[in-house]
Amino acid sequence: MFDWMVWTTPVAVFFTCIVLMLIGMTVWEIKSPTIERKGFLPMVTTRGDRLFIGLLGSAYIHLAFVGMTGWIAQWFSLEQEPSIWIALGIAAVWMVVVMRKG
Repeated sequence: MFDWMVWTTPVAVFFTCIVLMLIGMTVWEIKSPTIERKGFLPMVTTRGDRLFIGLLGSAYIHLAFVGMTGWIAQWFSLEQEPSIWIALGIAAVWMVVVMRKG
């Protein structure tokens, strides 16, 4: 059924992180209901809104990184394309910034 999907370690880690974040946010919302606030994002958001914006941004970061790996390898004269773990690190930083300051 999933033969078309390339289940590499970074892909499994990415989806596992998403599932764990959704479970954690559900428990957090049950324990402590959210309060709307305004951060650097141009709108008032709740924790769930910021999680969605962060996940959407993380997906775009990964897509951009995958699309630019050949260019990055050529630009920096690398023997092989850079690891997708770099995109995961950038996406994790993005998530932290959006959740804390968004």
